[in-house]
Amino acid sequence: MSHKRIPKRKAAMAVGGVVALGAAAILLPNANASQDGASDGVAAAPKTLKAGDASDLATRLAGTLGDAYAGAWYDGEDKQLVVNVVRGENTMALKVRSAGAEVRWVDNSMTELEAGAGTLKSEATIPGTSWAVDPRTNKILVTADSTVTGDKWDQLESTVENLGSGMATLKKSAGTFRTFASGGDAIFAGGARCSLGFNVTAGDGSPAFLTAGHCAAAGDQWSDQQGGEPIATVGQALFPGAGDFALLTYDDPATEAPSEVNVGGQTVPIVQAAEATVGQQVFRMGSTTGLADGQVLGLNATVNYPEGTVTGLIQTDVCAEPGDSGGSLFTQDGLAIGLTSGGSGDCTVGGETFFQPVTTALEAVGATLGDGGAGAGGQAGGQEQGAGQDAGDGEAGADDQAGAGDQADSQDAGTGQDGAGGQDGTGTGSGRHSGQDSGLSRTH
Repeated sequence: MSHKRIPKRKAAMAVGGVVALGAAAILLPNANASQDGASDGVAAAPKTLKAGDASDLATRLAGTLGDAYAGAWYDGEDKQLVVNVVRGENTMALKVRSAGAEVRWVDNSMTELEAGAGTLKSEATIPGTSWAVDPRTNKILVTADSTVTGDKWDQLESTVENLGSGMATLKKSAGTFRTFASGGDAIFAGGARCSLGFNVTAGDGSPAFLTAGHCAAAGDQWSDQQGGEPIATVGQALFPGAGDFALLTYDDPATEAPSEVNVGGQTVPIVQAAEATVGQQVFRMGSTTGLADGQVLGLNATVNYPEGTVTGLIQTDVCAEPGDSGGSLFTQDGLAIGLTSGGSGDCTVGGETFFQPVTTALEAVGATLGDGGAGAGGQAGGQEQGAGQDAGDGEAGADDQAGAGDQADSQDAGTGQDGAGGQDGTGTGSGRHSGQDSGLSRTH
């Protein structure tokens, strides 16, 4: 079955062409390596890198530097990789420079930061909290939502203080952490709505797609229209735990599943899955709020939803709302990065958001994506989910139940209830794109 319909409202967003995605500017702190004290005899100017290449280089350097490595981030303004090196490790700093990255000296090693995160896990696993290492501050960023008050706040604050000075920062969020069930193109089950993330090819060669794991609690069979005939069946799903992802196989093996993301009347080809890099500019597509953009803030984040703890997520400042769960997180040059899991806030005031890494999900379910052998299974959404697009355009209303468990009500988090924030969609989110700097027209 082919899903090629593009609603008029979504088509109106197609102003400027795909290259307009690059209009959002990321201004990051300039790293300063001049204070390192190491010999500059073999130092070369940092290389100009694409975000994907910077991610690959960071991974290689992490293995080379060992205990001297303390994280890295992408400077989107200068297009350079900045690598944190534990103070005094001059030999390792030279290796960083020789590889084409910039050095920044720091005091906290990655081992120390990970130990701090372990302490938070054992002493402060409180619903409504999250933490991730922020390489730009060389600290653990700990966030508490509006439900963390009284004794719970005191417990969290005390735990952070006991980590020691300069190890962590504590931030209060005005919103509530919840899953954003209901999102790229919409998919429906049992009155609940979620977003298709990326089309893929399952291990047996069948066309399939990825979405959020908490969405699977709404039912095994999913449609691309509210109340429509099922088009896909849940094969594997995980939530909560070490991820938030699900693989759904198209019921018709002849389904066209292009490797692309529909951003409203135009498509972004998806060529492969890639790891996220802190500082990287990313775009999110969801059926409630459409296109939004921002940057990666942290990796390997832990989020304590009301339904349970999820680990290994990507933290960003890209806005999202109920109905966006499962939607695609990607880059301008066609790299699939993540699947929308949850967070707090909305696309009016902003907030924190968390995403399941696509690479981890693909490995877990044995699927492939894009040019890496995905075949029919390319990317979620492009035009693929026809009706789902309609849902994002304004059908969000009452049937847009926040997602997976569809008891939505305001259970805020949901895996089975999928409290993606209640009924998702009051419809207000439709067309409210990030308000950040995406160059595409926001008239969804």
